[in-house]
Amino acid sequence: MSEKSNAKEQIVSTAARLFFSQGYHATGLNQIIKESSTPKGSLYHYFPHGKEELAHECIQKANEQIMQKFEDTFAAHESTGDAIQRFIHDMADETEAAGFTGFLPFSFWAAVETSCISHQLRVACQGVFANWQNIITKHLLMEGVGEEKARETGLLVISLMEGALIISLTNQDKQPLLTAADYLSSVAKNARGIQ
Repeated sequence: MSEKSNAKEQIVSTAARLFFSQGYHATGLNQIIKESSTPKGSLYHYFPHGKEELAHECIQKANEQIMQKFEDTFAAHESTGDAIQRFIHDMADETEAAGFTGFLPFSFWAAVETSCISHQLRVACQGVFANWQNIITKHLLMEGVGEEKARETGLLVISLMEGALIISLTNQDKQPLLTAADYLSSVAKNARGIQ
């Protein structure tokens, strides 16, 4: 990796960590520059439109990473229900390992915090949630679930998963995520029979 692309990656990874851990509004560009150990000019070179452009890049990177986790988890399991359960259990373990600190749910920092200030970021967040719903829907369709029920189930999974993550972080307890995982696994497995 070249020094230039390394600087950009360092800026993005630092910004993502700070946005996720302390929120968009509480994160300043000077803090990102300081904690990324990159020259101020680098940030403005790669992100001439500033914080909003950088946040957009962080949203896209987070989406790519989570989509890859979804793909890997679905590839390792025979049923969508089992994959969803494993995905959320892994999230619960990662949340607990981080001491229930160090990141906020995507829905909180990105969708709630940024969508009220930026049309571009709101559209990016809409795309992320649509991508997550679509990957679950796709796998349910492959199992023979009808299109409408598959889309509804995908939305339910994402909604409950993000909500359970917020409760787990608030309570500093992974049980809400584990409960959601078990429930959503059953919902996904039964979706074919309840159309």
